[in-house]
Amino acid sequence: MSQRGLGAFLRYDMIGAKPATTTTKEISMFIAMNRFQVKLGQEQAFETVWATRESYLGNMAGFVEFHLLKGPVADDHTLYSSHTTWVDKAAFEAWTRSEEFRRAHARADNKTGESLYLGHPKFEGFEVIQSERKTSAAA
Repeated sequence: MSQRGLGAFLRYDMIGAKPATTTTKEISMFIAMNRFQVKLGQEQAFETVWATRESYLGNMAGFVEFHLLKGPVADDHTLYSSHTTWVDKAAFEAWTRSEEFRRAHARADNKTGESLYLGHPKFEGFEVIQSERKTSAAA
């Protein structure tokens, strides 16, 4: 059953079968993710690169938010993902063609010259087709 176009709908929580109000809205957001397999022992260097870089994202029309995610540890790497949300795919594509994108990525390497990664980052792009948020959640 599609929830698109509905302002609010009622669903039942599994615990106690009490109704909980959530909101959905028609959206056209785009989520861009890059997955990084960071070599074991290089996690702090990787995190420092991200923490000290100038992203220029805030200068871009259509940029919503950014998250750097740390995932599970495997035998030879720790998984990380960068996650940006855009108002639509066109805004993201404009970012990839911008001077700000070039500047942000020109200094994205480790200063020691040694690769922090196993292989290349893997890009994944997603068009948001449904979104749900608890109405009482903090903004």
